[in-house]
Amino acid sequence: MGRRSGVLEFAVLGLLHDAPMHGYELRKRLNILLGTFRALSYGTLYPCLKSLVAQGFLVEDNPDVEYVPATALNGKRSKIVYRLSAEGKQRFEELLADSGPDAWEDEHFGVHFAFFGQTDRAVRMRVLEGRRSRLEERLERMRNSLARARERFDDYTVELQRHGLESVEREVRWLNELIETERSNRTGRTGPTTTGAPAGNPGTTAVPHKTSDGRGQETGSSDPSGPPYDRPGRSAEER
Repeated sequence: MGRRSGVLEFAVLGLLHDAPMHGYELRKRLNILLGTFRALSYGTLYPCLKSLVAQGFLVEDNPDVEYVPATALNGKRSKIVYRLSAEGKQRFEELLADSGPDAWEDEHFGVHFAFFGQTDRAVRMRVLEGRRSRLEERLERMRNSLARARERFDDYTVELQRHGLESVEREVRWLNELIETERSNRTGRTGPTTTGAPAGNPGTTAVPHKTSDGRGQETGSSDPSGPPYDRPGRSAEER
């Protein structure tokens, strides 16, 4: 199974683990959960649902509503409610316990994090530490690339690379805070206070940090709250 289909399977099973849903409601919830990465179409969702039904992970229920055949004019369809089977619940638990390298990648990590409230603490720690390790490797490559870019490209290309570098730096700091919080909770110590954030959209600790300016120098900055994926970098005027 490809990475994208694996992410969608995990997300579908996780959302249906909370409550049965029909396809329209499930698509809305999935677009909230996966919106960081891509909008989800019915052409992507329904093949996934049919596959999960065929594998025995989902069960289709037809509620007592009048059937309206789909046409090009009305665009309506009968509402099929999807719910997890016993096998589907077991499959979700297996995916939830996965803390291997796939769980550290950009798409998989976001979905894993969305279900951290149902995840064992030891698994959460392995995923967080694995993600941090993966990003630290990426940072090293990006810093080397930025150093070369200064000699080869114009200022705008350099600024774009700097923006990407600072975004990854912010996520590493965010992960450090989450890991420290997990460790503090495990030992009974009080962890860092995190800012409020919408459901499914984790916040960060409201403390000042230092970021690299791409030349090996560090400048103080206040890290904005919210997940690391969609935070804009500093503008040229701010710098």
